[in-house]
Amino acid sequence: MVPIHGGMIRVLLLDGQSGGPYHNWKLTTQVMKAELDETGLFEVTVMTAPASGGDFSDFKPKLSHYQVIVLNYDGPSWPEALRSDFEKFVSSGGGLVVVHATDNAFPDWPAFNLMTGIGGWRNRTEAAGPLWYFKDGKLVSDPSPGKAGSHGARLPFQVVTREADHPIMKGLPAAWMHAPDELYATLRGPGKNMTVLATAHSDPKNKGTDHDEPMLMVLSYGSGRVFHTTLGHDAAAMSCIGFMTTFQRGVEWAATGKVTQKVPTTFPTANDVSFRVDLAAMDPAYLNGASSPVIVQPSRQASPVHPPMHTATAPKP
Repeated sequence: MVPIHGGMIRVLLLDGQSGGPYHNWKLTTQVMKAELDETGLFEVTVMTAPASGGDFSDFKPKLSHYQVIVLNYDGPSWPEALRSDFEKFVSSGGGLVVVHATDNAFPDWPAFNLMTGIGGWRNRTEAAGPLWYFKDGKLVSDPSPGKAGSHGARLPFQVVTREADHPIMKGLPAAWMHAPDELYATLRGPGKNMTVLATAHSDPKNKGTDHDEPMLMVLSYGSGRVFHTTLGHDAAAMSCIGFMTTFQRGVEWAATGKVTQKVPTTFPTANDVSFRVDLAAMDPAYLNGASSPVIVQPSRQASPVHPPMHTATAPKP
């Protein structure tokens, strides 16, 4: 691994494919880069890989040049040489950040599924591993048969901290409202060396499981650190200050094992969503307006912030 260059953490933001047009990876890459750039901690390189089955003959990234890879890629397969380089990077101490539908990728790549811990869709079943969720305050595995991956409508939901002393979570409230997003459920996988940092209740009224599902996780793979967030379907979800803060902190932790960033004063509360208008507006569809009324209230914080921020009391699902 190379040392930090000029005090900056070298990040490779790797994208190139999604499971369908419902995940606009080109846009979400822009949002994530903006969130990392504004911290002043990261030197971010965006690299676009060919889609699975494409021509990888000229795609030979020097992964060892970076400290951490942020993966925004959902495809079924990669060539063996690239998989081998990727495994070596993480196992040798490189950091990895897995965002949202990236955990749908590579169902037949055992090492990748060890890195992510759990994943969904792409024909995953109980053969991929058990279901994982919290029950009675503890993480449990459930070998029940069935397909992997589900979610209801994109609604606000409450995220509950499970590991308050972890560097990524330190200083965050015990519970906070996340902006409208897909609440992933019925994810399956080996779950080895996995610590769940936060969960959210999958509401049966919104096609949910009635389980407290993992939202934020950390894992180890060899000497490498992995941060896995299931949050972040689109720019609107990523504009949530809860997503932004845990993402920024997760990238720093995956790269260094430490978190130096403070929790913003505008972090969401147990009842109120807090989001960045400038980030949400990176989606051209933002100007089309919300699909349902949103009650916008003044910030509960004493001081205004820039860029603009809204807090909104979340409607009940």
